[in-house]
Amino acid sequence: MARQPTLKQLKYLCAIAEHQHFGRAAEASHVSQSTLSAGIQELEETLSASLVERNNRNVLLTGLGHEIVRRAHEVLVEIDDLVSLCAAAREPFSGKMRLGVIPTIAPFLLPYLLGPLRDEHPDFKLYIREDLSHHLVNALHAGELDVLLLALPFPAEGTEVMSLLTDAFLLASPEAHPLANSKRLATTDLKGEELLLLEDGHCLRDHALEACDLRGSQVSIPYQATSLATIVQMVANGIGITLLPQMSVAAGITAGTNIVVTPFRGPQVAREIGLMWRKKTPRRAEFRLLGEKVIASAVR
Repeated sequence: MARQPTLKQLKYLCAIAEHQHFGRAAEASHVSQSTLSAGIQELEETLSASLVERNNRNVLLTGLGHEIVRRAHEVLVEIDDLVSLCAAAREPFSGKMRLGVIPTIAPFLLPYLLGPLRDEHPDFKLYIREDLSHHLVNALHAGELDVLLLALPFPAEGTEVMSLLTDAFLLASPEAHPLANSKRLATTDLKGEELLLLEDGHCLRDHALEACDLRGSQVSIPYQATSLATIVQMVANGIGITLLPQMSVAAGITAGTNIVVTPFRGPQVAREIGLMWRKKTPRRAEFRLLGEKVIASAVR
């Protein structure tokens, strides 16, 4: 019987494709460079094909190598799901789970979720990765994460979502700003204002503009930040106004500042928070239970 590639060899090849460098791929795979190089060579011998082009500067995949990597990713994800199938047969929250969460949710929701979850399921191991939505979705497809907690909608093929809660947007402005005197605002009140937003890549930016039915050309954006905490300090110093998720305000992000938060008229000025997982996962029921716990943690 002909030899077949091993999962370890396929993981090495995927690491090469991701890092395009033997040293970095070996470090990411937690093996020596010689071990990884030998594994790639054995894979090429097993398949009787050249997969990797080597030169002094970098590492490139051949055309066939790219196709093998694509299929190897599929195989590795299927293996992860097979392991998850066995985990799903056990009691919920008795094994481990890899959760991805975006930065505009993590600090405001996780503290209220993790404590009760740990108390109720002390043997449960929850590993958390905080990153931007598109990075998390890529990791979900690659089998590096099991489930995501993010703002919806977010485009992702081959996934299912569970809507959990609605998170209203509030206007945050210095107390001396004219809009701070209003009890409730219309989204049209924002046109022409200097609106501080997160930089491109943060889905909160897009969701906030969409919720207020605004285009970038309708507001002035003098400053873009990488975190809500930075934006809050800019608003407190009179540089502009911003839109904050209600969960961040409830968690005290504006505490100790002169910032006034004002709601909008109408329930549509909000973002939707939910879970996302791969369609083929066997852990759907467990993820739905996690969703229920997220909802419970948000009601406090």
